[in-house]
Amino acid sequence: MTPHKFEETATMSFGDHLEELRKRILWAAGPALPLAIVLFFFSDTFIALLVMPLRRVLENEALPPRILALSPPEVLLVKMKLSVILAAIALAPWIFWQAWIFIRPGLYDQEKRFVRFLIPGSAVLTVAGVALLYFGMLPLTLTVLVTVGSNLDLGQSDPDLPALVEQALEGTADVPMRTAHPDPLVAGDIWLLVPELELYVGLPDEGMAVEAFHVPRRPRASVAQEYRLNTYISFVLMLLLGIVIAFQMPLVILLLGWVGIASPTWLRAQRRYALLACGVLGALLTPADVVSMLALMFPLYGLYELGILLLVIAPASRVAGTGGGDDGPDKTQQKSAQSVEPVQSNSAVSRTPERKDAPDETS
Repeated sequence: MTPHKFEETATMSFGDHLEELRKRILWAAGPALPLAIVLFFFSDTFIALLVMPLRRVLENEALPPRILALSPPEVLLVKMKLSVILAAIALAPWIFWQAWIFIRPGLYDQEKRFVRFLIPGSAVLTVAGVALLYFGMLPLTLTVLVTVGSNLDLGQSDPDLPALVEQALEGTADVPMRTAHPDPLVAGDIWLLVPELELYVGLPDEGMAVEAFHVPRRPRASVAQEYRLNTYISFVLMLLLGIVIAFQMPLVILLLGWVGIASPTWLRAQRRYALLACGVLGALLTPADVVSMLALMFPLYGLYELGILLLVIAPASRVAGTGGGDDGPDKTQQKSAQSVEPVQSNSAVSRTPERKDAPDETS
């Protein structure tokens, strides 16, 4: 009666599974909306934190530190989008916990050990990726991109000046500095008014009266670098998503080793290809500049080496608690191959016909 009763309590029908899944989804998504509403009132602080690296770069380049909103509801929509995303990030441990409750009854004890190893590791790698992006990659990437735009030389535009002013500028070798306009004004005279540092020329008007003509400066043509709020926040969030996914590489390597697809020896032999793949991944996840690509490529390759180290330290046998903690996938295969030989020899002995005159062992 007891085994049969245990089987009934441990087995769930397909409908019960669907009901349990619906329950866990509701529990996971239920706090999202209230938390997003609470975070909406603090969205100004989060936007200021995300904009701070851009503001510092613009100030260093002597550019106006302002961001544009090109439509009336743009700021409100950005605050709502950011509140929802931050709520999802904050609820990630709770969502993972509900998923763990759903799948835990169908796992063996050794499989539960694997999950308990992966979830904390994923959280640590996620925090490391966010920190690297905010304090390292984002300021560096913005500095490179803004500097490229600031150094773009489009030449200088010459203002249209009267002919007498052009003649006065061409024939003047030494420009005196004055704190006030000369009195009387003489046609053709040129002077620099201080402290304003503005250039003036004595120019006769239609009534032949001489007036002080302000010579405008030759403006330098440049690219106006003013960024849109929605575009910048989306850029940072997409970059953040790519970095967080890329930083899960050690866990992916660990899973490949646990299922027997990769071994530390094979992974070490593929280092040159791994470096190339990290470079390609860095180019895809960052803007089109070499500095940002290298700033991500080397941390990604460091994560590749970390994955190899984790696979050596925590092989499947050690995590599952089956012993042989120092054995990698290669040694496990050798042991399994060696363990087959005694079985074959015993089976060969068991196939030999028994002698009729053999003594009865039971007697």
